[in-house]
Amino acid sequence: MQSFRTEIENPVVERDIIELERKIKLFKDGKIDEERFRSLRLARGVYGQRQEGVQMVRIKLPYGKVTSDQLLRIADVSDEYSKGRLHITTRQDIQIHYVSLDRTPELWAELEKNDVTLREACGNTVRNVTASADSGINPDEAFDATPYAHATFQFFLRNPVCQEMGRKFKMSFSSTDDDSALAFIHDLGFIPKIKDGERGFKVMLGGGLGSQPRHADVLTEFLPVNQLIPTIEGVLRVFDRHGERSRRLKARMKFLIKDLGQEGFMQLVEEERKALAYKTYEIDTAAFDGTPKAPLAEAPQVAIEDTKAYEAWKATNVFKQKQEGLVAIGIRVKLGDFYTKEARALAGLIKKYGGDEMRLTLRQNILLRHIPEGALPFFYSQLADLGFARPGYETTTDITACPGTDTCNLGIASSTGIAVKLEEVLEAEYPEYLNNKGITIKISGCMNACGQHNMAHIGFQGMSVRTPEKLVAPALQVLLGGGVLGNGEGRFADKVIKIPSKRGPEALRAILDDFKANAGDLDFLSYYDEKGQRYFYDFLKPLSDTDNLVESDFVDWGNDEKYIQEVGVGECAGVVIDLVQTLLLEAKDKLGSAIEAFEEQKWADSIYHTYAGLVNGAKAILLSEDVKTNTQANIIEEFDNTFGENDTLLGETSFADLVYQIQKNEPTREFAEAYLADANAFFNRVDTFRKNQLANV
Repeated sequence: MQSFRTEIENPVVERDIIELERKIKLFKDGKIDEERFRSLRLARGVYGQRQEGVQMVRIKLPYGKVTSDQLLRIADVSDEYSKGRLHITTRQDIQIHYVSLDRTPELWAELEKNDVTLREACGNTVRNVTASADSGINPDEAFDATPYAHATFQFFLRNPVCQEMGRKFKMSFSSTDDDSALAFIHDLGFIPKIKDGERGFKVMLGGGLGSQPRHADVLTEFLPVNQLIPTIEGVLRVFDRHGERSRRLKARMKFLIKDLGQEGFMQLVEEERKALAYKTYEIDTAAFDGTPKAPLAEAPQVAIEDTKAYEAWKATNVFKQKQEGLVAIGIRVKLGDFYTKEARALAGLIKKYGGDEMRLTLRQNILLRHIPEGALPFFYSQLADLGFARPGYETTTDITACPGTDTCNLGIASSTGIAVKLEEVLEAEYPEYLNNKGITIKISGCMNACGQHNMAHIGFQGMSVRTPEKLVAPALQVLLGGGVLGNGEGRFADKVIKIPSKRGPEALRAILDDFKANAGDLDFLSYYDEKGQRYFYDFLKPLSDTDNLVESDFVDWGNDEKYIQEVGVGECAGVVIDLVQTLLLEAKDKLGSAIEAFEEQKWADSIYHTYAGLVNGAKAILLSEDVKTNTQANIIEEFDNTFGENDTLLGETSFADLVYQIQKNEPTREFAEAYLADANAFFNRVDTFRKNQLANV
């Protein structure tokens, strides 16, 4: 593995990339434990995929915004390091697949030339901050949420508070009360509000999907915008300290809220307030105010030949902006997959004839913004040439699906294959759903719900099913009755029945035909509630029979070979590190980061790095004594319980008193310096203890 030189002007970013390259070499030389290396690369957007020897790289695009230059850079990287395909995720990221691990540092360096990062796109971190794609242009919004989403992204990127939490942490910003950014399924969700002329947010806390979905609680109906960053930081500090770390399936914040209760959780948040560097945080919105960037050129005049197709496209894919004379164009991207040829063409279009901005949507599509209304015929003709003028943008016919067994280790059955087939069924047999936004269909390849199946009106989850002869076939769990209700309210779908995958189209036909014949004026959710889960189970039950499977039922959608259930180790949220020496080295690395932050006069960052170092060091010593721990708070308590009589290790005070100084002091230079000195003294005692411990083995 050869070293490379970056051309990155930002020394923090350059150091980050060079560190990744160094750790890759140490890992390949056998000097870093595999589990520790996995945690490190995940926090840098490098994710193992189903195919051995290659990586998926997740490109973090806050609130889905992409400029023409950024899109061109991403296309260049995909061609050079991957296979020229780009995949839009349900969190407004772009993923590229089949990347060599050795080349990830230089890939990252190339992206950073246009201010595009991989940092914290995966792992136990604050994931991509999402937002409604129409933020800033929606005529009904109270104000543009974009600058607040941007400030949140910037403040917490590389922030020591959220680098190695128990699990991932997700935030969203909706544009209006329609809640198109899905606040109710996020760890923190924000909906813009105006109160007495002041800007603020309704805040939702503790939501999530997965195998045990939880509806977020209302934290407050109105949080002033200058309290946004302090509130988020307080929540993150509590989640970092008290969140589960051993039992991965219980490590999301929704479980911590359930255990502590909202009142107990927020009491802990309040106790962190003194330690915050900012008690209020003013967010500058100037860069997002004013009129959008004007096109470089006027679009050529184009005559539309098929006016019927053009009008159908306009009806579902074009939206008036609140800025007079401008429109947004929705592009329906099948399964979120497009290629670098199309990417380059789009970049050229938005740079020359639009506002040089597009946003990736939460439903894996693209929204071109700030397009002059008079340029619509030209854009339609250009998009049609690219295969990007299909009507039905974000309607029932526009199905959301995760990659499933195509590339994901956790995939159980093909989500993309069945999605393709269901879209074909809808377009051929149910054209009335081309303009329908009253029913959403979402598909996930496993219970983790990356395709958000359990909040859809009609959802499908990849599974497997056994025949009486113990043969295994791909299957789908059918879920019904989920949806977004608005203003932070939503509902989760019921699990209705499991059927072989090849019967998915029959199930969809049965559901839609029954709805058409019997619902009358009721919307889908009202009809589902009227009939109840058992009603749908009864008429779908014949499709679940496994006594009459034929050979084709054992071949999953989009595949040619017989189905084999292969579920690998998921990397969605990293792993627990349990090697004593690795943890001690990691703990001392934290002190090194604390010193760097101190030298940069970042007192709060230095203090938190010191805190993390102390906790990691204590965890290492506890594990050496076979003491089990599951949260940072538990580590602190167990350290005193285990070593309370050991004056040599503890010094003159308890470990809890040493560590919890962080809550009792303002983040000043004096405290940062004293805290760091206390930590260094602690590690000197730890080194002596560890040497004696090893000598007595």
